[in-house]
Amino acid sequence: MEHTNQPTAGTSHRPRTHRCCSQHNKLLYSHPTFDPPSALTDHQTWGGGKPVGGAHDVFGAQGRSLSPEDQWGEGGKSTMVMCLEFGEGAVAGDMCEDLCVRGRVQYQRCLYYQNGKKVLEAFWGGRRVVLKSKLENFSSYEPLGLLDYQDAADELTPLDVVFYATLEVRNSLGLAEEDEDEEGGGANSSLASQWGQRLKSRGRSYSRAELASLWSLLQQEEYTFLRVLQDLSTHVAQVLGSCGHFYAVEYLSAGRTWDQNIFSLEEAAGPPGPRGRWSVRDQVHRVALSFLDMVRHFDHDFTHRLHLCDVKPENFAIRKDLTVVAIDVDMAFFEPKMRDILDQNCSSDDDCSFFDCASRCNAERHRCSRRRRNTNLQVICEKIFRPWFSPTILGAKAGLPLQVELQQAVQECSETGSDVGEGEEDEGREETSGSVHQRLLSILTRLLQEGGASGEEGGAREKRGHAHTALNF
Repeated sequence: MEHTNQPTAGTSHRPRTHRCCSQHNKLLYSHPTFDPPSALTDHQTWGGGKPVGGAHDVFGAQGRSLSPEDQWGEGGKSTMVMCLEFGEGAVAGDMCEDLCVRGRVQYQRCLYYQNGKKVLEAFWGGRRVVLKSKLENFSSYEPLGLLDYQDAADELTPLDVVFYATLEVRNSLGLAEEDEDEEGGGANSSLASQWGQRLKSRGRSYSRAELASLWSLLQQEEYTFLRVLQDLSTHVAQVLGSCGHFYAVEYLSAGRTWDQNIFSLEEAAGPPGPRGRWSVRDQVHRVALSFLDMVRHFDHDFTHRLHLCDVKPENFAIRKDLTVVAIDVDMAFFEPKMRDILDQNCSSDDDCSFFDCASRCNAERHRCSRRRRNTNLQVICEKIFRPWFSPTILGAKAGLPLQVELQQAVQECSETGSDVGEGEEDEGREETSGSVHQRLLSILTRLLQEGGASGEEGGAREKRGHAHTALNF
């Protein structure tokens, strides 16, 4: 499927205007195609967190029309429409019954709403989750063309679904079949094909609602990215379930630019263990070690290097074991797609910067190099570690030998790769980056040992309470 919103280089920032959902919601019952009494007859509940017993419950004791805010807060409109579509058999998902029938999903607040993208906080069976959709309405997604034919859904085998889904995943992630089959780069030889095998193992055919819902999810690059890496990485948010075009991910403690520790360490660390509660600096060092583990993982553990082009505290979170997790991956790209993005016309190096991913302009060809000149590690050192380990934050401890060594290493790290020429061999840059990475790892480990910590770094996957298996999405 063609995607027309291909990002281009020369972009240094993007607006991040967070709007409250209620600014864009109107009363659902004013929708010209919605008839509350008849629409709810066959499906006696919706996403309001409680069953609907009939028109009296929907309209109130005096027959007054209740707004979505009355029933499910500011997220009411899109979730109620989706539940009506579920009742009509148009959408499916392993979260639909809990959302639309059992009332086990309770809305909390709107986190983000702009250009149709909606992010909601909710509780699902007592667990805090984040509901996401790139577009507000299910009808806004391009339908699977095969479903236009009367018997197409009945004739599609699980193998057919694997074929079409794998093509869409490859297109979304920018991975051609020949790219995935290349040797080297990591043990996971084919991300799209590996995920497709899970669809194949289902063993039974898919309904039209399941196929339509799957197709709407695959058109959301972030969902595809998270779902493909679900069982391959502890450093990405876990997808817990879906209903129609909405999907639920784990709720995590996200970073905050204004917090000197970036993360709410008290909330993440949990109650003190047998060794007592870790100090704030020990927790910071553990989180820093997890950042280093994430960088190594994204650089070496997949067929292609994974580039993070929007590095800032708000785009990362930590689990209770202090594992760093990338929670906003709209600007994360594997190497083939990264090269396509950087391959642009240019007149100077400024035209070859795509947010935090930059290359150089070839003055003779007036073309940006397709190879990124900076690295994930360099950007994290510059935008995360330098503020963290600055003398201002460290205070009296800034003069201690290991802290001075750490500051020097972070400074060196933030400058590594900035002067790499287009013709310089990748091996030389890899060696330099690897050396800096190892130096930071050594210093942080010694700081933990000096503080009396056990030396174990964050990285264990938190046990999940809900397996996202009903549709094997």
